[in-house]
Amino acid sequence: MLDEVKVIELKQNVFKKNEVTADKVRDHLKNHKIYMINVMSSPGSGKTTTLVRTIKELQPEIRIGVLECDIDASVDAKTIVSAGARSIQLHTGGMCHMDAEMTQQGLDEMGIEDLDLIFIENIGNLVCPAEFDTGAHINISILSVPEGDDKPAKYPLMYEVSDIILINKIDAKAVFDFDDDKVVKDIHELNPKAKVFFLSSKTGEGFDTWTDWLKETVKEWKL
Repeated sequence: MLDEVKVIELKQNVFKKNEVTADKVRDHLKNHKIYMINVMSSPGSGKTTTLVRTIKELQPEIRIGVLECDIDASVDAKTIVSAGARSIQLHTGGMCHMDAEMTQQGLDEMGIEDLDLIFIENIGNLVCPAEFDTGAHINISILSVPEGDDKPAKYPLMYEVSDIILINKIDAKAVFDFDDDKVVKDIHELNPKAKVFFLSSKTGEGFDTWTDWLKETVKEWKL
């Protein structure tokens, strides 16, 4: 009879399994004193450009690896390697996000020896990546000025799960109507503890504050 049909909450089971794997990834990296950051944003926000400038400003003091994630392409990984970091390209087979098992596979293939800091450049998407724990120690989202200051209101989960928000392309403020105070207010209403950095990956404006924070964080992680 219909009232005897068993219902299985598959999504809940998938998330639970992913959380277990994510915790194992975090613990493994912590034991090796390696800090990992999951970077999320919409396409075109400047993830790769931001990572390239970050890598150049941190090396050789900090040894960096990057898991480059995309549905299909390898151009970003080549760009990261040319900037001087270790990198591997991960194709998700049509999936619009990274999860902890994919992260583990990527780390195994790339190798973590002699690294201090690892970035996951997640797939460009403001919805799916925010739902899955990758095993990173913190989440970062990048919001570019041309996208508009209304993104936190439209995609709240992304900003709720992000420890840091980088407001990128501030060099374009003269062209776009972007309210700094409004976006910070909206972010902190969703996530009071989130740190917000304003910068330009093109000109380098504001980058010192961001990279100084990274240097101090990685240094403390190794103590």
